[in-house]
Amino acid sequence: MISNFIISLDKLAVSFLIILVISFTAYGKPSIPSSRRSVNAIKRVTPRLKAELAKKKLLLGMPIFIRIFKKSKELEIWMELAGQFRLFKKYKICTYGWGSLGPKLSQGDGQAPEGFYFVKPNQLNPYSTFHLSFNIGYPNKYDRFLKRTGAALMVHGDCVSIGCYAMTDGVIEEIYTLADAAFRKNQKFFRIHIFPFRMENKKMIEYKNSPWIDFWQNLKEGYDFFNTRKRPPNVIIKNGRYVFEPS
Repeated sequence: MISNFIISLDKLAVSFLIILVISFTAYGKPSIPSSRRSVNAIKRVTPRLKAELAKKKLLLGMPIFIRIFKKSKELEIWMELAGQFRLFKKYKICTYGWGSLGPKLSQGDGQAPEGFYFVKPNQLNPYSTFHLSFNIGYPNKYDRFLKRTGAALMVHGDCVSIGCYAMTDGVIEEIYTLADAAFRKNQKFFRIHIFPFRMENKKMIEYKNSPWIDFWQNLKEGYDFFNTRKRPPNVIIKNGRYVFEPS
């Protein structure tokens, strides 16, 4: 009877260890979505990406940071090396809807967002209607403070858009692969900063009469922060404005 009791305790201990392992797997590390489509895309582009990265002394899986510029339709991928981010590659954006420069205000307005966002693993969509995609996180706290509306704003493939940032399928496969690899190497989230144009002083003067100039001046603070330090800032909201702190 005592031996049976000991065996039962042993079984209980094993069961408890199994539960701990499952719990750690499920909750200790974010789950990274995957599909046959994403797996095939990653397999297809990885050799080419590794070769391109090696030329800049970068590795697949290093932390990433994304900047988007509406006017020039450019998406930049930056990667962290030795505490600073260096530019890996610029991609051409096919389209971002029928809107003009300026932030997204409401659902259905055709505008693509401008501002400071971040992407976690669960925002990847390997089953996207538009080949592959990730949700940029609009509306963020700033947008919600201003009661802006909209949902499912993505960077995606298929080269069509009514407010998302649309890439070719080949381009989104590369971007998606870089994001997936960074998450699998334990980057918890990556930041994505979206600007109407490159916010140099000359450009700001050119747009000084825009109704969005105050908003853009606030965006420029974050733009300048990164350009000076080569590390994206931690972004918080105070009194309806973006405020930037060292990350």
